[in-house]
Parts: sequence; structure tokens; C-alpha cells
Amino acid sequence: MTSPPEARIGDATLGKAADENFPVAPFFLPRAWRDDLMAVYGFARLVDDIGDGDLAPGGADARHLGLEPEQSDDRLAMLDAFEADLHRVFATTGDEPRHPLLRNLRPTVRRRALTPEPFLGLIEANRQDQKIRRYGTYAELAAYCELSANPVGRLVLALTGTASPERVRRSDAVCTALQIVEHLQDVAEDLARDRIYLPAEDMERFRVTETDLAAPTAGASVRALIAYEAQRASDLLDEGPPLVGSVDGRLKLLLAGFVGGGRSALTAISAAGFDVLPGPPKPTKPSLLREVGIVLRRARGER
Repeated sequence: MTSPPEARIGDATLGKAADENFPVAPFFLPRAWRDDLMAVYGFARLVDDIGDGDLAPGGADARHLGLEPEQSDDRLAMLDAFEADLHRVFATTGDEPRHPLLRNLRPTVRRRALTPEPFLGLIEANRQDQKIRRYGTYAELAAYCELSANPVGRLVLALTGTASPERVRRSDAVCTALQIVEHLQDVAEDLARDRIYLPAEDMERFRVTETDLAAPTAGASVRALIAYEAQRASDLLDEGPPLVGSVDGRLKLLLAGFVGGGRSALTAISAAGFDVLPGPPKPTKPSLLREVGIVLRRARGER
């Protein structure tokens, strides 16, 4: 049984689901799906928190991974220990996983016959964040999204038993779009961490410098750049309605929530005049519901 301190570690991480642009495990899903989605979310959120240095103070996560508390700030060491613990999730013999969230993941992995590759991709994306802080081209950024975002959509399809080559292709486009949207919302926060996810070739095209991104508000060139990247994400999200239309039942609503979440976030960015520098433009619940409805109507037309 999970002890109260361990439960608090898990709760602190899982509680961040409410801050995402899309519903992670909404109430209308079967309980088993919700549990599995939250188990996967717990993994994805924790690995991102390790990579971003956003772990809870006190070093409890490091202790669970077999490290000293002061090693919490050594992100590469934490990611290595986290990967070692992930391998315990998939092992059929030996010790059980050490971290509570990875112990929670193990039943989901076994029940759904998940493979390690998507999880390893998410870890590798966070390793890349420690080494690569600028992206020269959109192709380089898309390759990063292949590690940082696309595995999540593939896991959702695997969890629900609906994976197919065409669905995976469309899911990858949607997930890359959602990652780009998040990057647009977090330009100022990322810059404070010495990271820029706007391709350098696009910054040069719009004559945007890093100094421009550090300003309290965006000038015309920054707004034009953000609008350009937002349109790029919007075009990728056009793969969403056909994906939603290819599935049935409650999964249709879940996927529509993902796509609608991205659309509503883009609406918030547009409503801010593409000025993302004062802080992340956040979608409203009415906007989310409206966009989900639009996605569902478009999905019906795709069948």
C-alpha cells in the first residue's frame, strides 16, 4: 500500500492535469480508461518536471529513485535514474519500480501490453532539453516533437486498442501541433530557462532577436512570428477531425477534447493579439467547449 508521503508525491504531480490545455482523463470515460490515462500522465508529467527542474522541494523524488536528495538538481542524473526505474516497470523479474508513480504505471503497462518505446522517447526529449536549447529549423523542432509529444498520442491509441498506421499518422500531427501551441504560450517562461523553441530560420525571416523575446510585451515582428507559428499549428490540427471521425463512443469525445483544447489555446493566443510575452494566454472553458463542438461537427463530415 502507498504510504501517505508517497501519495502526496503522486497527488502533487497528477494535480497538474488541471492546468493542461486539454482534458487528460475526463469524467465521461470508463473508470479503467481514466485510471490508465492518469497513470501515463503521471509518468509524462514527472519526466517533464525533472527536465524542467520543477520537482517538489525536499528531494523526495530523488530518494525514491535511489539518489541523494541534493541530486534533485542534477537533471541528467535524475533522468538516468528515472529511465532505470522505467525498465523495472517492464521487467518480469527483479525489483519492483521504486518511484510511486512508476509503481502505479506497472499495472497499466501489463493490462494494455504497452511497449517501452513511447516512454523512452519522452525521457530522451527531456535529455535533449538539457543539451539543445535552440532549434535552427522547423524540421529540427518537428524531430524534437517526435520525442516530446507524439508518444503521448500513440499511448492513448494503444491504451484504447485503436492504433492503426493512419490514426498514428494523424495523432502525430495533432500532438506536434499541441506541443507547438504550448511552446507559443510559454515563450517567456522558456526564455527564462534559456530555451527557445521558435526556429531560428523563422526568427530571422521575421527579424526577431532574442532581445525582442525578452521584452515585457511583443512588438510587431514578434507578433507576426507568433501568428505564423500559430497558423502552422492550426494546419496540423486539421488532421484532428478525421482522426476523431475514425473512432466511436467516448474515445471520440476524448480525442475531440485534445483537438479542441489546441484550437481553444490558439484562439486565446489570437485574442491576445499574438502577444505571448506578458504570460501564457489561457483558453476559457466556454471556448474549449465551443471548439470541441466544432471538431465533432467536422468529424461527422469526415466519415
